[in-house]
Order: sequence, then structure tokens, then C-alpha cells
Amino acid sequence: MKLRHRTLASVLVIGTFFQGATLVAQQTTTPEEDVILLGEFTVQGTRASLAKSREAKQQARIISDTIVAEDIAKFPDLNLAEALQRLPGVAINREAGEGRRVSLRGMGPDFTRVQLNGMEVLGNVDSPQDSRGQGSRDRAFDFNIFASELFNRMDVYKSFDASQNEGGLAGTVGLFTAKPFDNPGFNAALSAQLGSNTQTGDLQPRTAFQISNTWDGKFGALVSVAYSNRRTEEQGTNTYRWRPAGNAAGSNISALSSADQALINSGQVRFARGNRMSSWQGDAERLGITSALQWKPNENVELTLDILHGEFSVERDELHLNSRGAVSSTWLGGGATVAGVVYPNSTINEIRIVNNEAVYMDVTNGNVATETRRQQADNTFDQVVLSGKWRISDNLRASGLIGTESSEYDMPISDKFYLETFGDVVSDFTRDRYYGYHTYKFDTANPAIWRAHEIDFAASYQKTTFDNGKLDFDLYLSPRASIKFGVARQTFNNEGYQQATNDLLLPQFQSGAVDDDPTAYAKVFTDHKDADWVIVDFDKALQALGVTRTLGPRTGVFEVKETTDAGYVRLDWETNIGGYGFVGNAGFRAFRTKVTSSGLANIGPITATASYDDILPSVNGTLRLRDNLLLRGAVSRNINRPSLGSLAVNGSVTNTNDEIKVSAGNPALEPYYSDNIDLSLEYYFGDVGYVAVGAYYKDISGFIGNLLSTNVPYSSTSLPLDLLPGLTPTTNVAEYSRPVNYEDTKVKGIEFTLQSDLKFLPGPLADLGFIGNLSFIDGELDYASPAEQAAGISYVSPISGLSDMLGNATLYYETKKWGARVSANYRKGYVAWPLAIANDEIGDGFNSTLYVDFSAFYQINEKLKLTFDAINLTDQREEQYSDLVARRQYNTTSSGTSFFAGVNYRF
Repeated sequence: MKLRHRTLASVLVIGTFFQGATLVAQQTTTPEEDVILLGEFTVQGTRASLAKSREAKQQARIISDTIVAEDIAKFPDLNLAEALQRLPGVAINREAGEGRRVSLRGMGPDFTRVQLNGMEVLGNVDSPQDSRGQGSRDRAFDFNIFASELFNRMDVYKSFDASQNEGGLAGTVGLFTAKPFDNPGFNAALSAQLGSNTQTGDLQPRTAFQISNTWDGKFGALVSVAYSNRRTEEQGTNTYRWRPAGNAAGSNISALSSADQALINSGQVRFARGNRMSSWQGDAERLGITSALQWKPNENVELTLDILHGEFSVERDELHLNSRGAVSSTWLGGGATVAGVVYPNSTINEIRIVNNEAVYMDVTNGNVATETRRQQADNTFDQVVLSGKWRISDNLRASGLIGTESSEYDMPISDKFYLETFGDVVSDFTRDRYYGYHTYKFDTANPAIWRAHEIDFAASYQKTTFDNGKLDFDLYLSPRASIKFGVARQTFNNEGYQQATNDLLLPQFQSGAVDDDPTAYAKVFTDHKDADWVIVDFDKALQALGVTRTLGPRTGVFEVKETTDAGYVRLDWETNIGGYGFVGNAGFRAFRTKVTSSGLANIGPITATASYDDILPSVNGTLRLRDNLLLRGAVSRNINRPSLGSLAVNGSVTNTNDEIKVSAGNPALEPYYSDNIDLSLEYYFGDVGYVAVGAYYKDISGFIGNLLSTNVPYSSTSLPLDLLPGLTPTTNVAEYSRPVNYEDTKVKGIEFTLQSDLKFLPGPLADLGFIGNLSFIDGELDYASPAEQAAGISYVSPISGLSDMLGNATLYYETKKWGARVSANYRKGYVAWPLAIANDEIGDGFNSTLYVDFSAFYQINEKLKLTFDAINLTDQREEQYSDLVARRQYNTTSSGTSFFAGVNYRF
């Protein structure tokens, strides 16, 4: 953390704090209620949601945005992430066409904190694709765990104040489930939809039910249930990166021109490692149950018990037809013998080389394989939160919560089965830069030509728990000033392990010890738009080959535990500055975090501990230039805790020829720090309208990279001495590799928002309305390692996950009887991984996307409404490229358009 930043922010807070204290001393009257009440709205549907959201934004004490449910069990979008993407500065990524993770203001999902009913949570699923980081461990929250019908409000807090838990330097997303006192009296609503997808053609049920009641204004109960079952498919082509290969890995290239032969023999030509037609299929089932009990024994006390249970399970099939690229002699052929197996000589009949890339290749007798992968993944999420408010006296109030959350993500089955053959193939990347077209000159759907090649078994398990407790007090010094203070404790635990057995069939196959005729267990996959090919029935295959599914010992065993104690004080006040009304707060938050990291080194278990602490100042202010014109500003410091993978201590300590080498995670990592400046100018008009422009600047330090040190004492590793015989604190370590905090950067952006009815239009057009926003973001980072930077090497790239332009537009038409809207979301391309992977690429990323959705309703009567939703109308392709400069095709898929028709009935 830079001293100049600490000093600047501290001076600002101290000065503002004492200014507020002076104003407080001038007030002498009785404090008023510190409650923000939304007004009464006579409109329904989209306009009611927009009006409530606007009022929450207008009355907020910090820079924020809010989304409110249109009605009971009816959120504006089918997915929480897709609803959030309508807000300025918010980007999402998708899996199988459904929003999954949220990025705020250019920072990745790991930098966005998520709270559920006031308590911080973490819930992971995963991506079905390795190229998108399947099974990665991080602090991000997957929004597709829950159905949107379970929630009635989402807040996005963009500036930080002392009462908020530290963390999430990009911002915080607050999710809130419904409470019985939200709608006093008896209420019940049923939502039922039936849908389908153009790619899967199945029937997809989606239903939600909510019932609540209050008695005598003192007790309330609510239960909601949401269930859906959805078949998904992403299909397309991919290469899993490109690699240079000398002499085309031994293939016969004599038919090519002498110039092409010379270029290939030079080793400069890159070949796609795999020319694959691919399909990722899933059968996903989602169940969510919430319940809330509220008790108001008198006007001074309110207790709320929230219980939430979620299940998200999916059975997946990953299927590939692959003409393998020129990486080794076992792939294209070349007459090589490997473990007793002779690979026939392949011939490249024709090749087209553009910019040293083999973008067209006609191969005779090339190596071809199919991959059948099955997965079973289960996520279970449970949360219990008890919260309360107590008005102790006219001047003092207390509030608090205690809660626990558990999230388990298990993948007990992740198995692969490979079949292999040889044949003639044409691979063509000239027709479409990001889509390879592959023509097979033999019947890929004939089981008799294939032979069993390899079986891999794997499983992984991860569990996260959160225990939260906090107590807050509000001391009202006057009607226009108060002091808020409190304490909090948070315990976070993340643990898991993996198991695998790889290459199970390969040795037996190579020695000829197994039957290589898959006819008895073959199936034909016919759903891909480009080709049909042979896959396997896993259970039949294992039985026919006499293979028992076994898993090896646990590996990658890890456990990271963080315990944080925090306290804060914040001054809130209202005054006049130059004749303008002003509302502000200023405060400090102090915290201390202890980290305990346990893992499994190459020689046994290992545990290490570390801790860090700091004080975070913040100032927020709103100047009312007019009744409907607000100027907001904020200065703060916040942190983001290191990634879970970096904190995990598991690694290796080895002794080779009396040379000690150590590689491990680093539980002593400091958090990222960010000094923030936020400004927002907001003008409110009409019933729902407002226009806003916001700007922000983040000075971030402490990005993490890998540091390699040489010839250091063993004591510098902070590892136990019993990991190898003979270790002492002074033992020389020849190479010590671990993650460290080392790099700084700056992120800045500007956001424009417009929301308005279009009542000035003539006739029926006056029922139109528009919502739109546009964001521009800038941020770069030098991803060169500390050692590379010390040697004068730099590698500057846009920050991973940062899209420098985001845009949303919604046009809606709504009357009391019916309404419709069309929404478009644009995300400019971004870098996903900025660093080199072997000799395959320097980073990878995604191209720009534009998703278009449509929804409509028809109100039959006050209780019954018909609905229709269409998601991804244009069947937008997701294009992932390999290499940040060359941008070769990596993975291109589409997921189809989904349609849902249904009814909402309010009892």
C-alpha cells in the first residue's frame, strides 16, 4: 500500500469527520426516523419496477443501482446475472446461453463481493469447458445457482463506506429474498412456464410458488419454491490452441511446393493442435426453497429468520470428433512406432499457409479420434440468517445478524473415453476465421472402423463455509446527524481435493491385450450440425473391456481458512453548503484477518499461517443542486483478498542431486488495495425517468504474480523443517517459487445512463419507454513476472476480463392490459488469460457479443397474466480466440434460442 494514498485518504476523512462533528454540535432537536420509504405506485409491471428502482437509487446515501421485482415471484429477467447486466458498468459471462458470473467496472468476477440477505456468500458451480476454466477455485459467485423468482431486490453498491464489510474492490452485489412484511396480509402467487430451445428441442418446465401471510402486524411467514429442468447444448468447433511443428511432425509433404516444404521444415508454421467438431450437452435441474419468519412484538423490535436451500445438479456429455493437428508423430502419423503400435504414414496433399498458419490442409491417412466425456456435478447451497432491529430509545438503535452458509460443489464423475482410427480429412479455416470446417472422406458413423484407445477417470470435491456475525448501533445526535458504529466477525473456509486415474486402457491397447472392436458399445451422435460420429455408451464399454472404475489417491488437497474481526465508526449528517442541501458520511473501518492454509506437499501434509490488518477510510457525499439534480462524490480505500489458489500452501519440496527446490502457495499474501474516487451527476424527472453520468478512478496495488528466487535460506520459505530429512533454517534453497504481491495498476471509467417514458410521443406511442446505458473502461497491467521485470522485460495487457466498452438498451411498450420489451446487451471483446501457455499461444480472449432478448405479457384480469420470453434471439456465437496478437480460433460455440410461455396467477 502506497503511503501517499493512505495519507491523502486519511486527511480527507479526518477533515470531513470533524466538519460533520461541528455541524452535529449545532443541532439540538429530536432525531427523526432514519427510514427510507419507497412511495406508493399505482402503475404495475415494468414501470412499477423502474419507479421503485429509481427511488431507491435517488434516496441512497452512496453511489448505487437497484433492481426491484415487478411483482411477487416475478423478477425482470429469467436469470439474476442477466438482470444485472442491464445496469451500467456490469458485464456477465454465459454458459449454455445463461448468465453465470458478474464483473463490475472492468474487474473480473473474483473482485465482486456478493451478499445474500446481508451476509457475504460464495457459491461455485463450474464451466463445462476446460478452455473457460473448468473446476477453478476462486471467490466469484455463480448466479445461475438460483432461480430469479426467489428474489425481490438486487442492489449494486459502487462506492464504499465504513459500515460495509471490507472486500470486493470492484463493488458489492446485494441479493434479497422476499419477506412477509414486504406485502402485509395474505399473498400468494404462482408462476409456471414451459419452454424449449432451438438446439435441444426438449420441453423445459420452470415453475415458482410463493405464499405469505401476516397476523396482527406482529408475525409473518413466507415460503417460496422455484424449480426448473433444462436441457442445454453448446456446439461448434475448437482447436485447443495452435503449435508450431517442424516437418509437420513427420508427415509426407513431398506433394507440396518447395516453398511450402521449406517453410514447414523451418518449424515456423503453426498447426491447430486439434481440428474438433464439438458438443457440450447438459441436463440441468435447479431447486430453490426460501422461507422467512418475521416477528414484531412491539413497534421497537423486529426479528427476521431467513432460511434458503438451493440445489443445482447437472449431468453432462462432452463429445468431440477430432482430426488431430501436427504436434507429434503420433498425431498426424509419419510411420512412427510408439509402444509397439505402428502409426501409418500420413500425407499432406494440399496446404495453405497464411501468416505462418496452416489454415487449410488436405491429409491422407491422418490420425482421427473421438472423445466421449461424461460428468456429474452437484451443488448444494444452504444459508440460515437471523437478523434483528431494536429501537432502544429515541436516540439509540441497534441491529445485527448472525448467519451461516455452506456450499458444496462435487463432481464425483468426470470420465473420458477415446476411440481412434485413421482416415482422409480436409480442415478449412479459410471460410471463417473463427469456425473450422472439417470434411471426412470416410464414414465417421461406422463403429467397425474405430478402436478403443484410452480411458481416464477423475473426480473433484470442494466445500465452502461462511459464518457471519455483526452488531451495529445508530446513535442519533440530532434530526440531521448520527453516529453509526459496530463490530463484525467473519469466518471463511474453503477446502477440497481431486482424484484421477489416467491412461487406464492405453498400455493394454498398445500391447494388443484388449479387444479393439467397439461395435458392442458404440453409439452414433447425430445432433451436431456439421457431422455424425461414433461415441460410446460408457457403462457398456467398461463392461465389455472388463474395466472397473477406480480412482487414485487424493491429490491437490487444500484448505484455506480466514477469520476476520472488524470494527468501524461512521458519522452521518445533513447540512447546507452554499445554499444547497448536503448529505454525507465519513468513517473508518479497521480489520484484522488471520489466514491458515493447509495442503499436501509431495512428501506429506503441511500447514502455514499468516495475518494482516489495516484501517480503511471512506467519505461519501451528496449535494442537492436542485430537488431533482444530485451531485454525488466518494473517496475511499478498499481491499480484495487474494485468490484461493494462491493462498493454498500445497506444493513440493524436492532434493535432486543435493539441490533443494521449493514450490508452494503463499498464505502470507497481502490483499489487493484500491484507492477509489467516484463521482456521479444524476437528474430525475417524470414518474420513472432519470439521466446520469458517473466517473470513477481506482488506483490498485498488490496484484499477484509468481516470484522465483534462487539460493535463499530455507527459513525464508516459512515452511516446516520436517518436509525433508536434514533441513535446517540455513539450508540453501536453489530455487524457491511462490506467488507474491508485486504489481500496481489503475482502472478508470465513465458511465452514461438514460431511463425514461416516452410520453411526449403522439397517440399510442406515448406508452413506449427506453432504458439504456453505455460504459467506457480503461485499465492495463504488466503481467511479466517480478524476475522478468527485474530483467527489463514487460508484458502489458488489458486487465483480464476487462471489456473497454459495455452497452445496454431496452425499448418497452406497456399498457395496463399488455406490454412487451426488447433488450440488447453489448460486451466488447476482452482478454481472458494474458500469459503464454507452453509454445501454443500468448494468452487468449473472447470476441465481442451482442445478445438480444424479448419478453411480453397479457393481463387477462387482475389476478391472471400470460407471459412469453425469448432469450438470445439471434443465437449469438461465443468466439474464444487463441493468442492475443494473432487471434486464431480457439473455441466457437452457439447455444440456440430459448422460448418460454407461461402464466402468473396472484391469489
